[in-house]
Amino acid sequence: MSLTIYGIAASRAVRPLWAATELGLNFRHVNQTYQGGATRSPEFLALNPNGQIPVLVDERPAQQGGVVLLWESMACALYLARHHGQPDGCSITPATVGEDAQALRWSFWAVTQAEADALCVLMHRMVLAPEQRRPEWAQAAERRLAQPLRVLEQQLQRQHEAGQPYLAAARFTVADLCVASVLNWARPARELMAAHPLTLDWILRCIERPAHLAVKALGRSAPA
Repeated sequence: MSLTIYGIAASRAVRPLWAATELGLNFRHVNQTYQGGATRSPEFLALNPNGQIPVLVDERPAQQGGVVLLWESMACALYLARHHGQPDGCSITPATVGEDAQALRWSFWAVTQAEADALCVLMHRMVLAPEQRRPEWAQAAERRLAQPLRVLEQQLQRQHEAGQPYLAAARFTVADLCVASVLNWARPARELMAAHPLTLDWILRCIERPAHLAVKALGRSAPA
């Protein structure tokens, strides 16, 4: 078996890279940037006709389905947890049907309810050059994020009361990985984060994990 992940860590590719690192997998990392038309070459479009990173290529034995080619970062992370992890109640892999359902629910929720606005906050509060930022866009995104963050804060409160400090279980799972990878983008919205202290504490606990720090170190050495 051979596993390859295309994409730079300073992108949505952080999700499968983080998942693979949490699982302790051996994989080949192709430091594929998205700038300068790099994902529009015929070779890359043969992997992902959308011309986007990440891409995951899992070369499995024929009796296990042969080569699996996958794009969409959340799908890649969930796939790795489900098909390369052990449902042992220790790893990020869901150990029960209920945990698996939570991972699916919260991952889709993060994409539909929070990702676009969280990315807007990141870009217009931090990433773009000051003259390119539109503070009013960031402010509008923060107002919209207040509702989904309220939902998440309530879930974390219920989990805390049940003695489970993470989103879907007592331990860190792929559900946390997928959602934290989105909401981490919203951290520059300081007032919004201050209004949701359980959420901020949870985000920080997730992104300070050794596996995530190792992946971010890849990002510092990635092409601009």
